[in-house]
Amino acid sequence: MKHSPLLTFLLSAGALAAVSMMDWSSMCHPSREAQATQDQIRHAGEAKMASLDPKPMPRLEVALEELTWQALSDVEFTDVYLEELDAYYWMPAFGPAVLASEGKDFYITGYMIPVDVDEDFYVLSRYPFANCFFCGGAGPESVVDLRFPDKGERSYQTDDRLTFKGTLRLNSDDVYQMNYILEGAVEHTP
Repeated sequence: MKHSPLLTFLLSAGALAAVSMMDWSSMCHPSREAQATQDQIRHAGEAKMASLDPKPMPRLEVALEELTWQALSDVEFTDVYLEELDAYYWMPAFGPAVLASEGKDFYITGYMIPVDVDEDFYVLSRYPFANCFFCGGAGPESVVDLRFPDKGERSYQTDDRLTFKGTLRLNSDDVYQMNYILEGAVEHTP
């Protein structure tokens, strides 16, 4: 049924007049009885909602996989001459196991080597300092650069045997960094 525009206007104006004449004070300032009823309804609704809320699940700690020094030995090095350094550099060719590990979280245990404490540069080594890569007794695959999530004062000593967890990042391009980098490194107890 179609209404004329005049009838539609009159119906709308009448509805507006009826709404404006309503006593809205009870909504803004309800009586004590109305307030008690509203409170009962609200509490009943909150109780119902609480019963529907799923209980928080305990957070499950995902077992972190160990990154072994044996796994990191899946790499071969080729001598490459770098003109800019006028020196040879061992260019890594990472094996499939190492490549598959990049970007994953692991923990690894080794010996601490504070390379430059002022620059917060610490390395974890497969071997104690006397046999480590920096002393010529091992290859570059036997050290991991620890990148801590924060700059802070650390009290690590040479040859402290420690475990760290973090995300493995591989480096084959930057000659000024280690081949293995543990991003977000924090001490870990397996």
